[in-house]
Amino acid sequence: MEHQISNEYITLTVSAKGAEMRSIEKDSVEYLWNGDPAYWADRAPLIFPYVGRFTKGKYTLNGKEYAMGIHGFASGLPFQVKELQEDRIVLELRDTEATFSSYPYHFSLQVSYALFENEIRIGYHVENFSENTMYFGIGGHPGFRVSLEDDLDFEDYFLEFHTACRPDRVGHTDACFLSGENTEFPLQNGKILPLYHGMFDNDAIVLQNMSDCVTLKSQKGSRQVTVSYPDLPYLGLWHAPKTEAPYLCIEPWTSLPSRQDIVEEFQCKSDLIRLKGGKVYENCWSIFIS
Repeated sequence: MEHQISNEYITLTVSAKGAEMRSIEKDSVEYLWNGDPAYWADRAPLIFPYVGRFTKGKYTLNGKEYAMGIHGFASGLPFQVKELQEDRIVLELRDTEATFSSYPYHFSLQVSYALFENEIRIGYHVENFSENTMYFGIGGHPGFRVSLEDDLDFEDYFLEFHTACRPDRVGHTDACFLSGENTEFPLQNGKILPLYHGMFDNDAIVLQNMSDCVTLKSQKGSRQVTVSYPDLPYLGLWHAPKTEAPYLCIEPWTSLPSRQDIVEEFQCKSDLIRLKGGKVYENCWSIFIS
């Protein structure tokens, strides 16, 4: 089931499956990717409780082995609507017998979407009902239409980081696992990343040590998307490799995938969030449409 919230600026559609954004409209213009399976069937999946791939599709915790697919399981599960107002929705996922078999924690994950003029604020609220420390990663994976205007092309667009920076590109192997070899990722004037399809031929570009706000824009057009992620230290940029896919994913993450050929022990993966039993974790990021 899909639910719609709106204000005088934006109409947002959210699915109960995976708490996924399905549409972002402003002035009757769609900003979110449409899920065309020829390129990528998703639109804005939620990533939880792990970002990226596990080596051999598994991890260990306290000496026991567990299986989990790419980006965790939340995006494929039904959420319950806990709150629905004209301009705000809160959806919740609780553990089940099926989730416990692959992720041995009792938890609540609430995802909120709230509209403030031209801004969508996305909130994460995670509560650990287990006695033991809960380890997890979380993040967003929204795809935006590129171009946002009919007479422009993908290559007419660029990303502009709001503060000059010298980010590192997180090194990945050909199989999309961590290589441990990070490299500096230069930006034009410390801020500008021009877009072209071939930049994703080797899959995603993952950055760290960058500005916490970035805008998708074109000097030839007026429509823009700004993503702000003050408390998510990694940013993935992606579209389907070796295609001319007409979208760009701008993905703020809290953590990273597994290392190549290493089945990770959850307790030893330093980038994961550590949430003690009975405690609550909260984070928030936003999308500004103009």
